[in-house]
Amino acid sequence: MEPKRIREGYLVKRGSVFNTWKPMWVVLLEDGIEFYKKKSDNSPKGMIPLKGSTLTSPCQDFGKRMFVFKITTTKQQDHFFQAAFLEERDAWVRDIKKAIKCIEGGQKFARKSTRRSIRLPETIDLGALYLSMKDAEKGVKELNLEKDKKIFNHCFTGNCVIDWLVSNQSVRNRQEGLMVASSLLSEGYLQPAGELSKNAADGIAENPFLDNPDAFYYFPDSGFFCEENSSDDDVILKEEFRGVIIKQGCLLKQGHRRKNWKVRKFVLREDPAYVHYYDPAGGEEPLGAIHLRGCVVTSVEGNPDGKKSEEENLFEIITADEVHYFLQAATPKERTEWIKAIQVASRTGK
Repeated sequence: MEPKRIREGYLVKRGSVFNTWKPMWVVLLEDGIEFYKKKSDNSPKGMIPLKGSTLTSPCQDFGKRMFVFKITTTKQQDHFFQAAFLEERDAWVRDIKKAIKCIEGGQKFARKSTRRSIRLPETIDLGALYLSMKDAEKGVKELNLEKDKKIFNHCFTGNCVIDWLVSNQSVRNRQEGLMVASSLLSEGYLQPAGELSKNAADGIAENPFLDNPDAFYYFPDSGFFCEENSSDDDVILKEEFRGVIIKQGCLLKQGHRRKNWKVRKFVLREDPAYVHYYDPAGGEEPLGAIHLRGCVVTSVEGNPDGKKSEEENLFEIITADEVHYFLQAATPKERTEWIKAIQVASRTGK
């Protein structure tokens, strides 16, 4: 009997020989992790046994690379994976940890609710708390803040975080809030913005998190950026990134010239409505942008070139300028979710 598939999807993996980062189709089984060069491959490129392995998350061995986790096998071999965004990393980490625990206890992997009380620091679920903080209506309000002739977009102050934790009764007092906020920072749920908060996070201050109106922080998936005195061209370019991120993840994209398919990380924003795509293996600058205002998005059955193909879950974006983009999701459900999200953004965004 084949091992049960627990989770699968695109992750970026660091090579063990040349140390290059490449997107892989990763499958979590009950007893190990298989990774494939392409989703359609029949044989995995490698397999990582989970018995006796340990998991480290967040893994901060690679500086600017965010959402990385590390699996260390019993032979002391390190395997590094990078997710596209924070929630995706946390979902993989939770399932891998649970799979390892089930192996150790001789149990079968099964999903069940693990809701816990957050009245005391020892029982706080940082992932659930993070989602509450990001709530558009009741969460921590994101602002555009100015300091030292710089404008910090989509961020908030340290004292606002503590105020929110106390007012929502997530903690009993500000000192307890400081401890929880420091944990959120160390786990990657919050990021420092500006010299004051960055120096504290690097250990220069007594506490890594500052309950301070001059210390700025942001959510890692918020679309945060900092701007100084800039030209009009820069302002127009950055306007694309002002929209709130409503969906992100990896998809296959067909090239316009060579018609080959490559894995790209897509970030969908609304108001203004843009989807930017990136090389998932690295690079902060997008490879391209699709303006969605007035676009048409539909599912595609069969190969976009009209040839016979086994490609599934295809969809097409046709912009107002009649540029065609062909994309492929991993599952029918994922395709439907992307189509619906793009349709909403194209109707409501600028």
